[in-house]
Amino acid sequence: MSAAVGTSERHGAVVAVDVGGTTVKGMVRVGDVVLDRVVVPTFGAAPVVDALAAGGPALAAIAAVVDRLAAAAARAGHPLAAIGLCTPGVVDSPAGTVVVAVNLDWRDLPIVALLGDRYGVPVAVAHDARAAATAEIAARTAAGRDVTELVFIPIGTGISASLVVDGRLVVGAAGGAGEVGHVCVRPGGEQCTCGQRGCVEAYASARNVARRYREAGGTIDGGAEDIVAAVDTDPVAAAVWADAVDALAAGVAILAAVLDPAVVVVGGGLGESGERLLAPLRTAVDARLGWRPSPRIEQSLAGAGAGLAGAALLATAAAAPAPAPDHGTRRNP
Repeated sequence: MSAAVGTSERHGAVVAVDVGGTTVKGMVRVGDVVLDRVVVPTFGAAPVVDALAAGGPALAAIAAVVDRLAAAAARAGHPLAAIGLCTPGVVDSPAGTVVVAVNLDWRDLPIVALLGDRYGVPVAVAHDARAAATAEIAARTAAGRDVTELVFIPIGTGISASLVVDGRLVVGAAGGAGEVGHVCVRPGGEQCTCGQRGCVEAYASARNVARRYREAGGTIDGGAEDIVAAVDTDPVAAAVWADAVDALAAGVAILAAVLDPAVVVVGGGLGESGERLLAPLRTAVDARLGWRPSPRIEQSLAGAGAGLAGAALLATAAAAPAPAPDHGTRRNP
């Protein structure tokens, strides 16, 4: 056992879970020491038949992750103290409920109660983009960067945004603030999982970039990151990527016009594309906001692991006797 773990023996372990439409990522840590990590397919497990059955395969995957991580902590001599998780969709954090998550096939899921009953420890849940934003805010604060008026957009299987207004995360009246992925930017366009057509997410999420590339006859056998890496040599990749950037720019321009943020921060897996995304995105947003200054558009400092880091902050707060940190004010932007 390392000295660092030894100094934290009196503490229990906290498990952080980042639930996505493709994978469920988890880690367990004691203090600042990570004991184990795991990634499983969101829909790869057999459906459970116990009390978690209401959540289907996605909740079964979460339970598999927590089971493995809790066992790793127990082997190291640390009891499970709390679970923090972030999920897509409309999340009512105070109620511990996922109101709706179309990519997970969840509706009115009392996820905190279900997991709390199963594991007997405090459980906290937050919207994935807002959880990731807490990690991004911490990273930007440490770097001396602006955190007062910003929009944080992680791009993964889905797309949403965290809105920071006057230094506070905005949740909205029903917990759904920031769902820019389901803003229609192509009327009558491609079908989205939410039931609408022409949404930002239908063109610009990682899953849909890969889907549209293959439907257009692309031959790269890989994910969206591999497709983006080939845009200079693969005409199909270039066309699909141009559509994705254009749709995302339309969503960013709407947010900029309504919120007037100082900076738009792009994160998630596709956020790691760097200037392959940011350079054309800046140009496209500028073209839509010619009548006013555009916000700065920057890459995330917290990186693709921001969601998991934010879930760990949730778990740590849930395990502590002190009040949990503010995860947003119910205020419409």
